[in-house]
Amino acid sequence: MDFKDIIAKLPYSEPFLFVDEILQADENGITGTYTFREDLDFYKGHFKNNPVTPGVILTETMAQIGMVCLGIYLVGNDLQKETVVAFTSADMQFLKPVYPNEKVTVTSQKTFFRFGKLKCDVVMKNEAGQEVCKGIVAGMITTKL
Repeated sequence: MDFKDIIAKLPYSEPFLFVDEILQADENGITGTYTFREDLDFYKGHFKNNPVTPGVILTETMAQIGMVCLGIYLVGNDLQKETVVAFTSADMQFLKPVYPNEKVTVTSQKTFFRFGKLKCDVVMKNEAGQEVCKGIVAGMITTKL
């Protein structure tokens, strides 16, 4: 599967798409990037005069790249229009702030994929290669009801 096809199959669009490119994917994991543009709405109020990317947005970025994109890759050609990769849980540690215009790289390693359930260890690094957050994301691959 072409990496651009993975992004095209994501169920998100601007302003809630947090994947710019996929760099690597295989049956064990995936790596992708996203740049947090300074014009994103959430920076207007988080925090006044010192914008920082909210942890919930960092978590969403790691889930989109590290779990949803990987799930799409794993399902591959079996992905149907009615298939959904649903985010179900996260356990995160936030280590450093991410500021406007920073590019981050998310690397995910599959720890569990069975019966439509996917669980991954994810790490986000800044352009200097420093870990900014890490944790576990999980979800389900299912069909719409």
